[in-house]
Amino acid sequence: MKSLSLATPFGRGTSGIAITACIVAATFVLVSIAAHASEAPPGPPIPRRALQMEHANSLPITHFYDTPQDLLEGKPGDLLRHESFAGYTLPAGASAVRILYHSVDAGGRDVASSAAILIPAGKKPAQGWPIIVWAHGTSGVARQCAPSAMKDIYYGDEGLYDMLKAGFAVVATDYHGLGTEGPHQYIDKIAQANDVVYAVPAAQEAVPSLGRQWVVDGHSQGGLAAWGVAEAEARLKDSSYLGAVSVAGATHLAWQVNHLNEDNGAGFYLVWWAYGIHARFPEFKPDEMLTTIGAAHYREVTTQGCWLYGYASYLHVDAPKMVKADWAKSLWVRKFFDENRVGDAPIAGPIFVIAGESDTAVPFAATRDLIDRACKNRQNVQFRSYPGLDHDPTMVNSTPDQIAWIKDRFGGIPATGNCPPS
Repeated sequence: MKSLSLATPFGRGTSGIAITACIVAATFVLVSIAAHASEAPPGPPIPRRALQMEHANSLPITHFYDTPQDLLEGKPGDLLRHESFAGYTLPAGASAVRILYHSVDAGGRDVASSAAILIPAGKKPAQGWPIIVWAHGTSGVARQCAPSAMKDIYYGDEGLYDMLKAGFAVVATDYHGLGTEGPHQYIDKIAQANDVVYAVPAAQEAVPSLGRQWVVDGHSQGGLAAWGVAEAEARLKDSSYLGAVSVAGATHLAWQVNHLNEDNGAGFYLVWWAYGIHARFPEFKPDEMLTTIGAAHYREVTTQGCWLYGYASYLHVDAPKMVKADWAKSLWVRKFFDENRVGDAPIAGPIFVIAGESDTAVPFAATRDLIDRACKNRQNVQFRSYPGLDHDPTMVNSTPDQIAWIKDRFGGIPATGNCPPS
């Protein structure tokens, strides 16, 4: 998810960052859209302008992303296809390889997922490049919203390139249904965790200079994925896995349902929640959840555009107006929330949880509640909050702390949690 602040017109947040090269200056975006609305083609001017800005940063979805017909003959983690790719705006000397690999969705169905592998400049270390598997925030749910199909890989200068410059190879998964054939199981802990875990062996096969050890680092939607990976690794027991970082994670969806008024300006995410619940449980229908206002642009924001387009399409529509009364009592909604709950199941390795105290997409109180639960369950959690920061600024400003924590994991320094004594 991405976060928004209407005081700062484009606060980005709950899932995704660096939406396009045209919108690096977050506070400038909607001003720019409004100023140029008269130049846009016919149609609602602000959403249309947002779509144009997304297109300026987009790369084509080629046959590279198509699912091979022999997918079921292999196993999860298999490399299906790879190619060197020079179309990204990377730091000097860095290079990239795209991969298509075998993954599994939340229901156990075999799927193809895609990722971009970013390789630092310079000589690889003796043990190979240490790996950060990057789990991105909300980019949208349409196929063209894959970060590997964006010139800046969606987060670019807002975290990814700092990781590269620090000497880490970054394996940036798209999540299946983005780039590859869908549907994208949006904000689904199991699905996105699988896409992270199975990206590792595929990336190591495609790029032999990668090392064996890895961590996962995720923001917003990806912050939930990071928790999912930590839980999955408690079962998988992969000795090369060193830990997880969850930044402004969308990790407490059920809490947010009961506090919709605290998601200031982030109501449009509920359209994608409806899409994601339907993608996971087809028995659930989005019109059971969305009001007439909420459903007004459902088709457009789930097929035609990505994050910025979704934001612009529901500009100034608050979350309570998006959904029907008692929508969360649906059997399928309850199953979805239960499946995505974190803080109870055992985790492998340490987890570093980061939150902004002024987050308008993932309210700080929701994360604080999660941390209390995880600590009661004796999980190895290190928690840090940042006063005054909204959703995306938390990601940007905490990047040095993320990198320092990750370096300690690769350096063999034991992680110490900071839960209060029980």
